[in-house]
Amino acid sequence: MDLDWSYFWSLFSMGVFWRACVTVVQLGSLAWTLGLVLGFFLACARISTTRWIRALAGVYIWLFRSVPLLVVVVFVFNLPQIFPASRGVIGEPFFAGLVAMVLTEAAYMAEIHRGGLLSVARGQREAGRALALGRFGAMRLIVVPQAFRIALPTLINEFVTIIKLTSLVSVISLPELLMTGLRLYSQNFLVMETLLGVAVYYVMLVTVFSTLLGWLEKRLDLQLRRPTTLDDAACASLRSRLGGPAAIRPVVAAPGQPAALELRNIHKAYGAHQVLKGVSLQVGAGQVISIIGPSGSGKTSLIRTINALEKIDQGEIILFGESHIHAHESLESSRVRKGIRRIGMAFQSFNLFPHLSVLDNVLLAPRYHGRPADAALRQTQAQKLLDKVGLLAHQHKYPHQLSGGQQQRVAIARALAMSPDVMLFDEPTSALDPELVGEVLKVIQDLAQEGMTMVIVTHEMDFALAISDRVLFMENGLIQLDAAPLRIQQPGATDATIQRVRRFMGLES
Repeated sequence: MDLDWSYFWSLFSMGVFWRACVTVVQLGSLAWTLGLVLGFFLACARISTTRWIRALAGVYIWLFRSVPLLVVVVFVFNLPQIFPASRGVIGEPFFAGLVAMVLTEAAYMAEIHRGGLLSVARGQREAGRALALGRFGAMRLIVVPQAFRIALPTLINEFVTIIKLTSLVSVISLPELLMTGLRLYSQNFLVMETLLGVAVYYVMLVTVFSTLLGWLEKRLDLQLRRPTTLDDAACASLRSRLGGPAAIRPVVAAPGQPAALELRNIHKAYGAHQVLKGVSLQVGAGQVISIIGPSGSGKTSLIRTINALEKIDQGEIILFGESHIHAHESLESSRVRKGIRRIGMAFQSFNLFPHLSVLDNVLLAPRYHGRPADAALRQTQAQKLLDKVGLLAHQHKYPHQLSGGQQQRVAIARALAMSPDVMLFDEPTSALDPELVGEVLKVIQDLAQEGMTMVIVTHEMDFALAISDRVLFMENGLIQLDAAPLRIQQPGATDATIQRVRRFMGLES
């Protein structure tokens, strides 16, 4: 049987089909948007630390992924027979179909979102915490933007699926494309021509929206953005307007002043493994303390307890004479977060925020905390810090467009942006190539000369001896030695601990 091509082409001039297209677009777009939002909250509940919240979200996702959409559509449409009060909302086929599709799609969206959220590195959340961002702030500014970019290709695919699934709502007589076609060929019996026309309409809709969403995906793809570097003339002009690099104003030690940082009998265990076994330490204002020791000795765990990245099981941490952290205390308390704002941290793996430019990385915490209140002054200070670490020309680049040494210097500038009283460095050069180590160490050395109080975990032995007021040697969860560099460097020591440290540092065989 030959197809009636004249009838087929006439389908594209029928107003009833174009009105049906509008219905499909409205229903699909609303279902996708509302499912996207509801699915996000379900995903957050699914990864919650509260067991009953995880369980409820899991049951919802399991149920609506198991029941066919067609069954849900029919059930929702007939729900007013059981609950007459719902007739005003879901008595209309459009709204009944929308509710059914949102309920079902939210379950699928939740798993897409969960995949995106779990793909954001843990270090990103820790970097946000080190900048004293609250949970909601870190989620809004750091986690969600990255998770959305990761999940976007799958979310776009889900939109295409939703557009096609709107055809199932025809079962409750909603005049969408399929129902319009069914009514038409039931009158003229031109089944193939009509269904072919319906298929073309769906192809057009999917193509248009796939193109638009694909454009959005490309716009958000940071890998496609070209690196922009300010030339020497632009840098010189900007530098003259800024008035030179930022000056650090550290807390100055004074007679009778309490220690900048004091750790009292700190214990920390991971399960049955004791990592810290009663560490006590005092760091005076303006002092530079380097912590060395073999891997697994507790160095990193110790430094992470200071800015509340790890809970302590026993002991107390005091900051400038004020209690900062107690054992078993909630690390979300306002007092702890207030203390965190006085502590800057540079991580071993940089933990820059990949979705933000270099300048926005430095600006994030000051903007969040409103320090200073004037936005123009915040930007000026951020640019001065980038000038201080030698990266003013790269302020508009993204982290992936920088070398490792440049990324670590940006991380240091980001930590300094909150004007901390204490700086922590966790193996700041261990992830760098040997030729890039020097540029990072130079920045740290400049901070030391300006009087910044610093605690540095490092494997750079020569650097530790050159820059430090005291060198701490940790082993088996305890500080085995706390000594001035000159004492360690003197050959012929009879003290067994110093001999052990000298062997570890390669000063003697």
